[in-house]
Amino acid sequence: MMKNATLRQLKVFEAVARHLSYSRAAEELHLTQPAVSIQIKALEGHVGLALLEQLGKKVYLTPSGTEMIHFSRAIIQQFQEAEEALAQFKGISGGKLNVAVISAGDYFFPRLLVEFARRHQGVKLNLTVHNREELLGQLAANLTDLAVMVRPPKKMDTINESFAPHPYVIVAAPDHPLVAKRKIPLSVLKHQPFVVREKGSDTWNSMEDGFGKHLKDLNIVMEIKSTETIKQAVIAGMGIGFLSAHTISLELQAGSLAMLDVEDFPVMLDWYVVHRKDKRLPPVALAFKNFLLSDGAALIHKMIPLAPTRATRKTARSPRAGNGN
Repeated sequence: MMKNATLRQLKVFEAVARHLSYSRAAEELHLTQPAVSIQIKALEGHVGLALLEQLGKKVYLTPSGTEMIHFSRAIIQQFQEAEEALAQFKGISGGKLNVAVISAGDYFFPRLLVEFARRHQGVKLNLTVHNREELLGQLAANLTDLAVMVRPPKKMDTINESFAPHPYVIVAAPDHPLVAKRKIPLSVLKHQPFVVREKGSDTWNSMEDGFGKHLKDLNIVMEIKSTETIKQAVIAGMGIGFLSAHTISLELQAGSLAMLDVEDFPVMLDWYVVHRKDKRLPPVALAFKNFLLSDGAALIHKMIPLAPTRATRKTARSPRAGNGN
């Protein structure tokens, strides 16, 4: 009977339905794949219907599963809202901060969390790192209180507030002939092999901002999903790269990478802290949001000195706050 279903079973089902993958759900939930399968079978036993079916290596929702996922998410959200409402009585100390960040942020964001925790003793931290698609999924499924990204969602009702500049630069191996050049025109770069992030990533979208109509003229020899692999490819001399300046500070200090002096670069964007407009932020999340807005830019600049200040930015700022529509 449905009344015997547990919240744990619903959470496992929601994760499998969202990823359409038992293995990815298991990774997210820190469970083994057999444990995930057992929870799904138990839930299907309570429901009396198959919720998922596997054809070959692909997992699909059955018609019953498609109906069930809506109720599962509503129930999970009700529990989360109850937990958050009760957490307000605890205040900031002892609260749990749930924050998700785009992958480029994992080079500095943990240090921001450490500083916040130092100022608010007893806070528990839950940080997850995602690509853009996964991060939007976290927001849509109400799995995080706050999301930190470069491009707030356009098709989701969210509050978006910029808190720090985010420069993107062009990098090369230190012995690359262009390293010695100054004010390199974009016309010169089109003859260089580029190693870049995959289409659809935030970094690729930032390349579109930086190169505009010239992007189609670039000699892109390889698209890679890993920033670390791109850095190693550039260091090895496979080509030049377009990366967030926040991801290369250690390599610049070590002298294994060099920034090219290119006209109209760096491309200056913003870091945004984002949450759903209808989200009732618990005190700890609200405190962290205010911490980012007041101190985030200065702390990031201190951690990564190469990041330009707002006064030196070359592109117009996006509005500081607004919804995602």
